[in-house]
Amino acid sequence: MLYYARPLAELLEQLEKLPGIGPKSAQRLAFHILRAPREDSENLARAVRNVREQIKPCTRCGSFTDLEICDICTDPRRDNAALCVVAEARELMAVENSGEFRGRYHVLGGLMNPIEGIGPDQLNINALVRRVGEENISEVILALSPTVEGETTTNYLANLLKPRNVRVTQLARGLPFGGDLDYADQMTIAGAMRGRREF
Repeated sequence: MLYYARPLAELLEQLEKLPGIGPKSAQRLAFHILRAPREDSENLARAVRNVREQIKPCTRCGSFTDLEICDICTDPRRDNAALCVVAEARELMAVENSGEFRGRYHVLGGLMNPIEGIGPDQLNINALVRRVGEENISEVILALSPTVEGETTTNYLANLLKPRNVRVTQLARGLPFGGDLDYADQMTIAGAMRGRREF
């Protein structure tokens, strides 16, 4: 068993709480921080502190911002008619980084999961319905993960929004580029068949 000085042990413990960071990665990061110039570690500590103190949800879409309303919501070049619904802000960034969508977003803050007690009231769904009613939105794109929770949330939102005279669409499900058909599961193949398009 390895023994570390208390401050280093505390750093390792905190780093291991980060997603995707196991004991070995935490050890590499901790020793990198120790070897880096003092200014670098102070900048890292300040950045972590600033993000906790200054970042909050956008009052319109629910994404993270240091303003009341985020830059995407206030950008006049965005398409006001299209609204992309995502579960978390990190998924908003994934869609945004694709460069394929120039509309606005709505962050739910999670997915419905009755087993964990997460229902519609625990998510940012009322604000979504209000936005569809108040803003000039003609299409809502449900960009939720193809998991049981994602499909449950997608079906709930589709049933809730369709009667409100708005087009409700879902991201196509399908095969990844470079993937082999014989390695794909049945749900992926079924989604690819449903999401097929004409040439």
